[in-house]
Amino acid sequence: MIPVPTGVRVWLAVGRTDMRRGMNGLALLVQEALGRDPHAGDLFVFRGARGDLIKVLWHDGLGMSLYAKRLEKGRFIWPSPADGVVAISSAQLAYMLDGIDWRNPRHTFRPRSAG
Repeated sequence: MIPVPTGVRVWLAVGRTDMRRGMNGLALLVQEALGRDPHAGDLFVFRGARGDLIKVLWHDGLGMSLYAKRLEKGRFIWPSPADGVVAISSAQLAYMLDGIDWRNPRHTFRPRSAG
C-alpha cells in the first residue's frame, strides 16, 4: 500500500492514459493536460485502456515516485471522461487499489441493535 499522509489530495486523470509513459511523461501530462503541479505533493492516478492497470504518481517532498498496480481479474472503476480530473479521498483510493467500487463501498456487516 502507498503510505499516503493525511490530507493529501488524490486526483484521477479521467479517460485513458498511454501506460507506456513513465514518471517524466506522466509528470508532463499532469502539468499540460491537468493544469496541476506534479511536485505539489498530490497523488495523480492514471488508468490504461483495458482498465486493469493503474499508475500513481506522487512527489513526497524528497523525490518523485511511480506506483503501478494491475488487477488479475476485473477492472478498476473509473469515472466517465466528462471532466479532465476528478478528486477523490485517500480512503476511496484505498478501496480502488483493493478492487472495490470506491463510489459506493458497502459494509459487509450488520450492526447489532442496541438492546
